[in-house]
Order: sequence, then C-alpha cells, then structure tokens
Amino acid sequence: MNVVPEPLPGGPALARGFMHSYETVAHLFGGNFTHENKRQRAVWLDQSESLRADRSQLAEVLRAYNLRYNNHEKVRLSLDLLEQPETLVVAGGQQSVLFTGPLLVIYKAVTAILAAQEASRELERAVVPIFWIAGEDHDWDEVNHTYLLNRSGEVTKLKVEHPDAGHSSVSHIDVEEGHWRRPLEQLEELLQESEFKAEMMELMRAAAAGGSMCGSFAEIMGSLFGKYGMVLLDSADPALRRLEQPFFRSLIENNDTLEASYHKTAADIKEGGFQLQADVTAGGANLFYIHKGARLLLIKKDGIFTDRRGTVSFSREELLNLLDRHPERFSNNVLTRPLMQDYLLPVLATVLGQGEISYWGITGRAFAHMGLRMPLIIPRMSFTIVEGTLHKHLEKYGLTFADVQGGLEDKKRRWLEAQDELELGRRFEEAKAAFAAMYDPLIEQIGTVQAGLIKLGGSNKEKILDQISFLQHKVQDAMAKQNEAALRQWERIERSLMPLGRLQERVYNIIYYLNRYGRSWLDGLMELPTDYSGTHRIIYM
Repeated sequence: MNVVPEPLPGGPALARGFMHSYETVAHLFGGNFTHENKRQRAVWLDQSESLRADRSQLAEVLRAYNLRYNNHEKVRLSLDLLEQPETLVVAGGQQSVLFTGPLLVIYKAVTAILAAQEASRELERAVVPIFWIAGEDHDWDEVNHTYLLNRSGEVTKLKVEHPDAGHSSVSHIDVEEGHWRRPLEQLEELLQESEFKAEMMELMRAAAAGGSMCGSFAEIMGSLFGKYGMVLLDSADPALRRLEQPFFRSLIENNDTLEASYHKTAADIKEGGFQLQADVTAGGANLFYIHKGARLLLIKKDGIFTDRRGTVSFSREELLNLLDRHPERFSNNVLTRPLMQDYLLPVLATVLGQGEISYWGITGRAFAHMGLRMPLIIPRMSFTIVEGTLHKHLEKYGLTFADVQGGLEDKKRRWLEAQDELELGRRFEEAKAAFAAMYDPLIEQIGTVQAGLIKLGGSNKEKILDQISFLQHKVQDAMAKQNEAALRQWERIERSLMPLGRLQERVYNIIYYLNRYGRSWLDGLMELPTDYSGTHRIIYM
C-alpha cells in the first residue's frame, strides 16, 4: 500500500477549526491528542477514579457481552486489564449498521486500536480500545442498509426489510431468519468469485444468525478486530443500564442546570460563527424514556417530564422512582451520551468523525457541571482506496483525486471531443454557422415579396438547423460507442472513488475489499503510519 495525503475542503467549520487551528476553538474541547495532554488527562483520571462506575462490575458486564460476540484471548486480556485501576481507554463508536455499514466504521475502529497502542507505549501503562455500539438508537432506516460495488461496477444497495421495526432501540429489534435471506442472497450474487468469498459469506451468515442488527454487527466487528484486543460495548445492554443508574439519577436531578449549560455553550458556538451540529431545544431533557418498546425523547413542561405527544408524563420524583425500578427504560440522547461514556469508562481519548467533533463541542460545560472533564479528541483516520487497475485508469486520462471529487462530466466531455480526429464537431458547428450566414439574407429578401414569408423562412431555417444537429448527435453517439470501453472506465473511476457523489468511505462496505484481498488487507491498514490530524489519505493498492 502506498499512502498519499489528500486534504479535503468542506466539513463542519467547527471540526475544521479543531483540526487545523485548534487554538481558536480550544475553549470548547478537552484537548487534542498530544503527549502532554495525554499525560495530564491520565493524571486526572487517576485522581477521579471514584467518580466513575465500578471497574469490576463493568468488566463483568463486558465479559458477558464479549463472550457472546467477541470471544478472543486478546479481548479477555483487555478486560482483565480494564479491572486494574491504572488502565485507561481509547473509545470509538457507531450505530450498528448492516454488515458494519460504510468503511468509515472500520476506519474508526482502526484509529481507536492504533491510538490505544500508541498511548500505551508513551504513558507506559495499559490502554484498552473499546468500541461503543450505539444499540439504543432507534432509527431503523439509518442502519438497515449498506452499499457495494457490484461485478458490473455499479453501486448496489443491500437492505434488510423489517416493517415492524417502529421506534424501538435497534438492539432490541429481533431480525428473523427470513429478513436476512434477501440481503445475503444479494451479497453472494454481487461479490466476485475469489479465494476469500466462501470465508466471507460464512462470516456474514454466522453474523446474521445473531438475531438482531446489533448482534450481527458485533459478530462481524469481533471477527475483524477481536485479535487486536478491541472490546465491544452495546449501549443498550440492560446489564449496563444497571451500572449507569447512578449517573442517570444525576442527569435527572441536575437536568435544569445541564440544559442551561448546553444552551450557554450553543450560544458561544453560534457567536463564534459556527453552526450547531445537534439541536439544543428549550425545555429539552436530553434523555429518552422507553415506553412499550418505543423510545420517546423527554422534554420538560411546567416541571413535568413528558414527550412531544404527551404519551408519558412524570414529575421529577416519579421519574427517579421509575429509574430505581426500571433503569433499562432510560436512554441517553446525543448530548448526554458523551457524559455517560465518561462515567462508565476511564476515557483517555475518544475517536470522532467531523460531525461528532462538532456536536461534542456543545458538551464542554456539561462535563464540568457533572464533575467530569471532556476527554481528548482524536479525529478518526480517513481514507479512499484506489485499486491498481483504477490507478492506471487515472494516469491514462490524466486525472487526480481532486478531479474526481469535483465531478468528471466536463472533463469526460472534453476528453471525448479530443478523440474526434476528423474534427467533426467543429466542422458541424462551422456548417451550421455558414448555412445561417447564407440563409439569413435570403429570408430578408423574400420578405420584400410578401411579409408573411419572413416568419415561414425563419421556421424553415430552424428545421434545417435541427436536422443538421440531429445528424451531429448521431455522429457523437457513434463516436461514444467507439469509445464505449473507455467511457466505462471513466464511470468506474467515479463510482469507485465518489459513489453517489460522496466519499467512498461514507458509502461502501468493507466486504468488497475483504472478498478481493482477504483479511490481510485489514492487517495492512493496521500497519499504516498513524495520522490523527483528520487529513484524508489516498491508499494506492
């Protein structure tokens, strides 16, 4: 693999500020991943051990979960280490998407593992990578699909249909065997034949037997990353909820102060000229309540906790009593999840995408109000993979990744015109101009015979020009057919590197690359030089 940096424009301005001019936004964050910040954060974590959940109980909960989905010797070692007071964590996380979803999920896990290894060497103490599966999220349509590049070089969507998903947490939605059948059949049909295909299909079928999207996701992530000691955590695990209960109580008791802190920081962010990446609404409790399987976002009205439709309604005391009896009914939203992560785990640093960096900026004061400190932030590593044949095509047509990102239609049109050795395009345009130059004076003259003939002459002229253009388009079509193979190469470049007009890592699933190159491809990713600046990099295979 040859890796070349390729800085990308765009992305949320606050995240760009974090990555490229940290001093301008430092007041909103807990620090970037420098040696001195690591050292200081480690000292604070040692001093604040009593503020977090009990390590032994946490390790037991995670052992039970990982025994089921991620039963590797290195994971068991990581969990043994996590019980020790001096062990720290690098965390990353994502929703549980079909077959692990887009490549960025894989890159986030890779970043967390490599950052944990690096921090462990620097600080000379154990640092464990943990992947936080956001199983409590309830948007089924966000997680029920993924995309592959098929044998014909087209973007294909695979999807698990489940009409009864409703608003339940994804972790609690049972996906029966029949629902898995179609995407698995599609996957086998779409993947090219390779020496790795049987193994990959076996992995995906075994994952589908897990009974839920979260179980399937965990099964695949464990298969890919368990050997690196990466521990998996499902945020919807009922056993985890019991450990989180004291912190949920604090979130409810201090809810008004917490809400005020979000609003104050949101105002600071907007005054700095940045857009908010998460809603900060008046009266928002920033908590969900699970009612009859549906995950309801709580708001506050006149001292009462309710939801937008008034389905449930509780006083603060009633909500706290419910928490004591049914902690499994409570769930974090996007602004309280970072706080809960820091309560559960001794987080040295957390791996985030650009959008996540932007909404984490809203939580700075909230951490302080809850007696915590925001962990260090590591922008996840970001890649585009260029396979060997594709690289040759780029060179053949003189294209760069920036060209592809900007769209190839105009460049493709100019290339096709350049293949016109007879200069037919120019000659057709000259013929139309010459005809018009001869015909226009004639139309003027026939007007002296009868005024109505001018309009008829103009209409006649347009018909003749249309016929010339018709022939011109036919010639262009014939030329395109002559260059059909080349034009397919142009399409393959675009669909491979910018599918659906988006970065490859935001669309395509890892299974295409594992099927083509085997698990050694992932091992190669783990050996790449680390870069925690957020700079996008091109991997030339």
